[in-house]
Amino acid sequence: MKKTFSMNRTVVISFLLQQLLILVLMLPCRQNILADAAGGKWDLLLSNIGISAMHMQLLNNDKVVIFDRTDFGPSNISLPNGNCRNDPKDLTLKIDCTAHSVEYDVTANSVRPLMVLTNTLCSSGAVMPDGTLMQTGGYNDGDHNVRTFKPCNNNNSCDWQEINNVLTQRRWYATNHILPDGRQIIIGGRRQFNYEIYPKNPSADKSHYFPFLVQTYDRNIENNLYPFVFLNVDGNLFIFANNRAILFDYTKGVVVKTYPTMPGGDPRNYPSSGSAVLLPLKNLQGGAIGAGVLVCGGAPKGAYVSALNRTFVTALSTCGRIQITDPNPQWNIETMPLARVMGDMVLLPNGNVLIINGASSGTAGWESGRDPVLSPVVYNPENPSGSRFEVQNPSSRPRMYHSTAILLRDGRVLVGGNNPNQYDTFTGVLFPTDLTLEAFSPSYLESTSARLRPKIVSPASQSSIGYGQQLAIRFTIPPGRLSTNLVTVTMVAPSFTTHSFSMNQRLLVLSGGNITAVELSKYQILVVTPASRNLAPPGYYLLFVVHQDIPSEGIWVQIK
Repeated sequence: MKKTFSMNRTVVISFLLQQLLILVLMLPCRQNILADAAGGKWDLLLSNIGISAMHMQLLNNDKVVIFDRTDFGPSNISLPNGNCRNDPKDLTLKIDCTAHSVEYDVTANSVRPLMVLTNTLCSSGAVMPDGTLMQTGGYNDGDHNVRTFKPCNNNNSCDWQEINNVLTQRRWYATNHILPDGRQIIIGGRRQFNYEIYPKNPSADKSHYFPFLVQTYDRNIENNLYPFVFLNVDGNLFIFANNRAILFDYTKGVVVKTYPTMPGGDPRNYPSSGSAVLLPLKNLQGGAIGAGVLVCGGAPKGAYVSALNRTFVTALSTCGRIQITDPNPQWNIETMPLARVMGDMVLLPNGNVLIINGASSGTAGWESGRDPVLSPVVYNPENPSGSRFEVQNPSSRPRMYHSTAILLRDGRVLVGGNNPNQYDTFTGVLFPTDLTLEAFSPSYLESTSARLRPKIVSPASQSSIGYGQQLAIRFTIPPGRLSTNLVTVTMVAPSFTTHSFSMNQRLLVLSGGNITAVELSKYQILVVTPASRNLAPPGYYLLFVVHQDIPSEGIWVQIK
């Protein structure tokens, strides 16, 4: 009897130990479930805008210029008044009465067709200080051209203006960035190991050889196209290509600093197509401004060739974060909840990063992606390492190759595109061409946040501000809801987004923050505008008051 009891007790103890081990092993999973609580909401805005949103740019009149390419035949939206493109050099349709660009009116939730003449496939751009979109390059007859689009408010007269053959080199898969003097630097492109600046200085009307693009070039798959470029706080350019980065003084043409190769050595640029952001710029101790870069996702070495052979390798799930202003900067590697290639990274007004769109296997390129990632992820750079990612509610629409996402003034994120096919193809393919527009509303736009959401009263939108000046911002908060130590003011430069990279995207947290009550539920916060053009190149920015991580609707300000 005693022996039987002893055996049973042994069995019971063994069973209990097994259950305890299972519970211990489940603890990390439980923590991840708590960290990955889904948030955010999706809305279908328009079911057919006529084109696939390969490139997008928000302008300071709350309208978005969207365009794809001209060389695949007619689109699904006609040009107005019987107008037609007449392009003898077009590769597919020399006379074309359909539009390949549209203007999306955010307020009216409508589009109107625009006339773009030459081919804008895989081009680049940014907004000039006066609010004009300057778009550069493309393919075939468009690769040496500059196109401008100046926003208009009260009528539909604004359209593309084309300047032929003014770029010194072919710019296809290049990257643009606004410089402190208001011009744009245009870096690289397909087999272009150089850069140029536009508008041009007559005394220096040429392109400049750039050895870094040779050093990061793989002639089989390239992997240094659409390099990640950010203006550092010292006026130099942080440039990341393939798996390497440098700090570059473009005024002298010299490399100021070479950063360590990202651990793992996997490529992150097109066609491996990770994404990157310059993290929010804000004051550090002692008044200095620190700058950090976050690079996420992409495809491992060899994935592009594998995709050409119809084998689709799992995408990278790692992010590299580096403080580029540190004396001895090093990469810190973090792991995303979801592997992702061809994702977009959008700076939200509260300083978080939205990682959205993409696939979990394959690479960029025609029909080369598989397993769409439908759930966005929010990255909070202020959280401790290991607790920065939060998975959001999924969309029902794949957004992979040739998809885009940009921030709107109301805090939503506009999402469109997905055309992994060489032509517009709507049936008989795994991933049809998508002509829809969606909006993703982060959790800060939920109705439960309304009681904490500030509303800017003054200054008025479209106000001009200077550098290094005190700025008084008045805002309202529902009675009894204000937490004065949890209010910040941010400025966001709207990005030109294409091919998983948002050019010229930038967020500054303004210093200061002294808050006084003006009247019931109305307050004033005093902040200091950016001190120099190195911190904020001249131009239009969205300004937000953020309370407990919940942003107001933005207003437009022009710093000059």
